[in-house]
Amino acid sequence: MAAKKTPAAKAAAVPTARTARTAPATPEELPVRPGEDPWTEEEVTEARTGLQEEAGRIEAELLASEEALNGLMRDSGGGAGDDDADTGTKNITREHEMALAANAREMLYQTERALERLEAGTYGLCESCGKPIGKARMQAFPRATLCVECKQKQERR
Repeated sequence: MAAKKTPAAKAAAVPTARTARTAPATPEELPVRPGEDPWTEEEVTEARTGLQEEAGRIEAELLASEEALNGLMRDSGGGAGDDDADTGTKNITREHEMALAANAREMLYQTERALERLEAGTYGLCESCGKPIGKARMQAFPRATLCVECKQKQERR
């Protein structure tokens, strides 16, 4: 049976049209939809700062979640006097904490990818069709990787 790829492994396996850059993309290089104003330096700085703050917040959340999970794993041994309900509660709590940690890792990955795309000049390009996602969508959801049309197609599958 083939091993299931993580989102990071999937992204690494997908070829990109990125070229090696020596300097971050300028606001004028970032794509916009027809009729939208180009990105300004202030908007790019705001997006970058927001993503960096989000990454820091998620890292702290992930650390706290992993510490809680470590404590739950240490306490997972069959406690003397634990009945089935106690054991079940511990299992549910542990699984919930594991799900929170997995979600935080995925959000951190998406946020770091958005920062990389911002620096590479591909921030705001749909990873499916290659068309601009739209500046308003990127400002509302900075980790977006698909335009509205491609996202709708993905959700219908």
